[in-house]
Amino acid sequence: MQISDLQELESAYKNRDLKALDALAVPNFRELNTKTDFSSVLMLSCNNIKHLSKIESLEADCVMLNLEDGVSAQDKPFALVLCAIFLSKIKKSDKKLVVRVNALDEGGYEEITYLNQFMPDAIRVPKIKDAKEVKSVLDLLNEEIELHLSIETSEAWHNLASLCIDKRVNTFYLGVLDLFADMGLSQSLINRDNPTMLYMLSHFLVTCKAMHVKPVSFVYQEFKNLDEFTAWINLEKSMGYDAKGCIAPAQVTLVNKTFVNEEELIKRAEIIVKLFELHRDEGVTGFVDEEYGFIDEPIYKGALSLLN
Repeated sequence: MQISDLQELESAYKNRDLKALDALAVPNFRELNTKTDFSSVLMLSCNNIKHLSKIESLEADCVMLNLEDGVSAQDKPFALVLCAIFLSKIKKSDKKLVVRVNALDEGGYEEITYLNQFMPDAIRVPKIKDAKEVKSVLDLLNEEIELHLSIETSEAWHNLASLCIDKRVNTFYLGVLDLFADMGLSQSLINRDNPTMLYMLSHFLVTCKAMHVKPVSFVYQEFKNLDEFTAWINLEKSMGYDAKGCIAPAQVTLVNKTFVNEEELIKRAEIIVKLFELHRDEGVTGFVDEEYGFIDEPIYKGALSLLN
């Protein structure tokens, strides 16, 4: 997106001009990213234009365009339109672009209806309860868009094995804070040595795997405590997880490093080096590749470092 376009967006948002923003949300063809091998899922609030403008340069494999938690009621209509605008501008991405809508009874159905025309790679529904609700979303959702579910209610936990009613339902996210609260469990139990926590991680993982659904582990809120975060992802990897929600770039880096497939990483680095050197010979040191995303000199140097 051009700087002039960003300035126009920022001006309309600052002036709370929803009509002007809506005029910029023009449906466009998107080539959907159907990959399910993502590891790092970075939350990005859709009312932050500065953050949205960096989507293509983010290190995360999957970007969670968030309309729910962290977006005030007053900002939700603006966040929805800004989300649509950026989706329309990103016709193809090597990152999975998933939109987390609000709860179904809090505007979620209406948001899904609106977003159908802008074709996110997936819609994530929070506070899901049962297969009946899942079916109601599938009936509404564009048949090419995946459906991801947040498992964060006692009903969803109880019905976990019955929620995958269609092949489009292919990813579940463990919302452990809301889940513990809904069950009346103390959040002090969320530690690596607690048997209840270990059981929930194991049960969630095995149930998802049995249904051929991708399990994404919970978001660790203390984003500055990277030592404890590292201990969590090492534990989760040993259990069989290969993906985790993140709220900070530093967490993304650690997740990608821990859950990496070394053979694929080396192959990717070799291609990035070759692409950069070919473009550099033509005087270009920053470009977007259709498969590997944004590549510049720091990314090139990182790839070289890995190969060496």
